[in-house]
Amino acid sequence: MRTLIRGGTVLSSTGAVTADVLVDGETIAAVTAPGMLAGQNVEVDTEFDATGKYVMPGGIDAHTHMEMPFGGTFSADTFETGTRAAAWGGTTTIIDFAVQPKGSSLLSTLDNWHEKADGDCAVDYGFHMIVSDVNDATLKEMESCVAAGVSSFKMFMAYPGVFYSTDGEILRAMNKAADIGGTIAMHAENGIAIDELVARALAEGRSEPYQHGVTRPPELEGEATSRAITLAKVTGSPLYIVHLSAAQALSAVAEARDEGQNVFAETCPQYLYLSIEDLGKPDFEGAKYVASPPLREKHHQPDLWRGLRTNDLSVVSTDHCPFCFKDQKELGRGDFTKIPNGIPGVEHRIDLLHQGVVAGEISLARWVEACSTTPALMFGLYPRKGVIAPGADADIVVYDPAAEQTISAETHHMNVDYSAYEGMTVTGRCETVLSRGSVVVDRGTYHGRAGHGRFLERDLCQYLN
Repeated sequence: MRTLIRGGTVLSSTGAVTADVLVDGETIAAVTAPGMLAGQNVEVDTEFDATGKYVMPGGIDAHTHMEMPFGGTFSADTFETGTRAAAWGGTTTIIDFAVQPKGSSLLSTLDNWHEKADGDCAVDYGFHMIVSDVNDATLKEMESCVAAGVSSFKMFMAYPGVFYSTDGEILRAMNKAADIGGTIAMHAENGIAIDELVARALAEGRSEPYQHGVTRPPELEGEATSRAITLAKVTGSPLYIVHLSAAQALSAVAEARDEGQNVFAETCPQYLYLSIEDLGKPDFEGAKYVASPPLREKHHQPDLWRGLRTNDLSVVSTDHCPFCFKDQKELGRGDFTKIPNGIPGVEHRIDLLHQGVVAGEISLARWVEACSTTPALMFGLYPRKGVIAPGADADIVVYDPAAEQTISAETHHMNVDYSAYEGMTVTGRCETVLSRGSVVVDRGTYHGRAGHGRFLERDLCQYLN
């Protein structure tokens, strides 16, 4: 099949140009001046007129949690429903997290996640590995994970007794990552101190969702981020701070980057648009907004937007981890610590970041860079992904920058009964989405299928100094 996308404004991380894009099979065959291919009588099977639209590389959401176990339940999106929703929002690649239970091996964990995902995904996918049990066997298996195309390893300074690793364990894993070229992704919150604040809150009868934010203050995210950066400096390991939410943490990342250290960070749309005030909504509605790190006071938001402009925040991912309000979030009525942590968002990341373009917070090039190109480089997928160029996978979004839409649980495609952005009107919408040359979404109709998505064996980070 040959597909021609003609007359659109082709976006990249370096700018924009009016061009035609020819797709041959699963890859991009040519990017040419408008009309050139027609003049050469090139035969095509399908044409899309992208006049007045953006043509951008498919989005890469480098932080999702499909079917993730948490607190006795599982996140509500399966790999099938979650990747379908991703496609509706212009995301054509996800990188999900395989969760190592304590006492198990990394390779058996990877097998389990393949069983969950293989044959069910509508778009392409890869895995990070969550390392929750650091020992000699685990460290050895990190080499095998890299050989299997899983080159990044997430660790936690939070959740004692579940995922938490000590500084010594983190140091050991970072040493190994430095040796094999892997990247350590870090959930940076001081979990030991947080547990003390949580215990005090419950002892004092403060059990409502708002307390989730109060007991995880931004200072403890900043402290943990600084500590992780120091450990990475000692070991020489690249470090990727996940879901950064607070100005204190951003300051630590910026300082390390100014010194030339291989430290990177992502933020998420919820930290750019939502705030701790949402955790305080009445009638337990605040539970919908419980995630970790928690939503912050609004004064952090300008700092995060500035971090995106300066590349101190390199990537925008979603940390998509949906739990339904009914029966799942409600598990925490009377005790905020039992509210499953997570906010749905995989479908709306590209639209919400486009609002930053509309508002003048970021440029078109930075939008594409943060949503697609940098994640491809960061996680070993470039130039197969993240760019409109000959030879790249034909993961392409035709985006209408003038369309208006109102985000609502009534119209979204995620398998969750609420939207964190309910009633928010945004400008811009994905009109047509191609995954490896196949039309997945076109003008309000879904054409995708479970099993189209393929597992991506990733290379090492291509974004290092």
